[in-house]
Amino acid sequence: MFKNCVFKVSVDTRKWVKAAGVRAIRTTAQTALALIPAGVTIGAVDWKVVLSTSILAGAVSLLTSVAGIPEVKA
Repeated sequence: MFKNCVFKVSVDTRKWVKAAGVRAIRTTAQTALALIPAGVTIGAVDWKVVLSTSILAGAVSLLTSVAGIPEVKA
């Protein structure tokens, strides 16, 4: 479960931060893109909800990455 955990000595922290950051940015963008079509027109989109939900998804992605990410080898 914690194969490539960031807290292991054998995991390069710089590589982990870079990989986890890329994952979080992608997750944030994907969430925003998924929520925008929910509005019938661009004026009907609740941008506060889109922004807050996307940021939350990015934070959850970072927290999930603590357990380990396959891009960073131990």
